[in-house]
Amino acid sequence: MISLLRIKPSKWLALLLAGLLWAASGQTVAAAEAEAPTAAALRAKFTELAPQLANNAFGRPLYLDSTESPNRLQADIYALVEHPFATVRESFSDPARWCDMLILHLNTKYCRAASGKAPVVISVSIGKKTYEELSAAYPVQFSYSAKASTPEYLDVSLLADKGPLGTSDYSIRLETVALANGKTFLHLRYAYTYNFVARIAMQAYLATLGRGKMGFTRGASQSGSPGAYIEGVRAAVERNTMRYYLAIDAYLGAASTPAAQQFEKRLQDWFSATELYATQLHEVERGAYLDMKHREYLRMQQ
Repeated sequence: MISLLRIKPSKWLALLLAGLLWAASGQTVAAAEAEAPTAAALRAKFTELAPQLANNAFGRPLYLDSTESPNRLQADIYALVEHPFATVRESFSDPARWCDMLILHLNTKYCRAASGKAPVVISVSIGKKTYEELSAAYPVQFSYSAKASTPEYLDVSLLADKGPLGTSDYSIRLETVALANGKTFLHLRYAYTYNFVARIAMQAYLATLGRGKMGFTRGASQSGSPGAYIEGVRAAVERNTMRYYLAIDAYLGAASTPAAQQFEKRLQDWFSATELYATQLHEVERGAYLDMKHREYLRMQQ
């Protein structure tokens, strides 16, 4: 276990922020693998959420839900995306393409999918919202798992046993289903468990770097009108779930663009999409983001 007494405050805040970006399901890896949702179940969820998808504050057919317990945070996004299911399945059935999506996120510094191994390992480095050397970032080893891949349904997960400062059982899960109108319904789950060490680090983060940062859920008010946006670690999970959803959408949106232009289009589209929710998601200016990502992408190619 890492001793907090041996880590400078700025360093454990950076590690904490990195940990918040890679959320675990709150279950053991074995329990996560035991789940067996189906295309029919996801289509039923689409029908259930139809009112929320049609009328919400996001300006797009999207529903976000999050939960917080003493040792677990989880966020789920359900969204209707304007991309054919065949494109979605082709993209996210390939571990290497996950790296092309994950690198769009501010805190992803590096990503590489190992080839010729089973299970496939996706090596990711996570760190600050500015360019940094890989030696300063935190490495996480994800095991890529495709639990279902059919002509109408896809269910894939990225799982890792360990993360920074007392976090564990990391997971990113993407579940998608084809709809009759040629569109795709998507479910992205993002959560993590943490121990006492992580809880102390979170408190330090919330008192400094995380102070005043908001999520998308509004609290209750006595008047019955929408209350203030939530803050704290639950807000952080919501923000980063949205960042990954927007990265998925930006990646898919560039699929028909000539290959040489796809990366630039993804970057521009991702940043533009996050600025639509600037209250929650704005962290850096466009030029700084583009410069950082160009350098990180070049490093990945080398």
